Amino acid sequence: MHYAPDDRTLPHNPLKAIVAPRPIGWISAMSREGKLNLAPYSFFNAVGDDMVAFSSTGRKDALTFAEEGGDFVCNLATYDLREPMNASSAPLPRGESEFDFAGLTTAPSRKVRAPRVAEAAAALECRWLQTVPLVPLGGGEAANFLVIGQVVSIYIDDRFVKDGLVDTAAMQPIMRGGYFDYFKIGPDAKFAMQRPKGAGDYTTR
Repeated sequence: MHYAPDDRTLPHNPLKAIVAPRPIGWISAMSREGKLNLAPYSFFNAVGDDMVAFSSTGRKDALTFAEEGGDFVCNLATYDLREPMNASSAPLPRGESEFDFAGLTTAPSRKVRAPRVAEAAAALECRWLQTVPLVPLGGGEAANFLVIGQVVSIYIDDRFVKDGLVDTAAMQPIMRGGYFDYFKIGPDAKFAMQRPKGAGDYTTR
């Protein structure tokens, strides 16, 4: 079959079920006045060795607070934090803390103003670089905005560092699928492959 937004051959757009699983950027940010926001974004990923980006539909608090404060933190959403992560997606009034609503604790960041989630196994402290309006085909007003940040410091819970390497599987990060689906990484999900000769090693790629 074929699907296009103007055909509606399926009841829901299948894109999120196909581009899946997607890592979750659990973004904490602070406004100019010191108000906190925490929200999960599944349109998120690393876009360079020291840069990450998340996409917001509409100019939501995570986006505007990152711009106002000049920074944000990407907290790792893991299986043990799935319920508070989900709770933090509630549409609270601007400036009402999702940390408090979800029963989470703030911890000070080292190099940015926005705090991290104290319970998170890892967090990326980012300086805001730019917000790119994603103008659709045919022009008009952008509905989606790409927020790009540069990672300036990384927090990792010492329990998950073994022989100088981060044990990703042990942290059990969760990822977003389509509809109401999520996926979990565990020890059985991990496998390794050597790069082709001349392609570089894992320390540089």
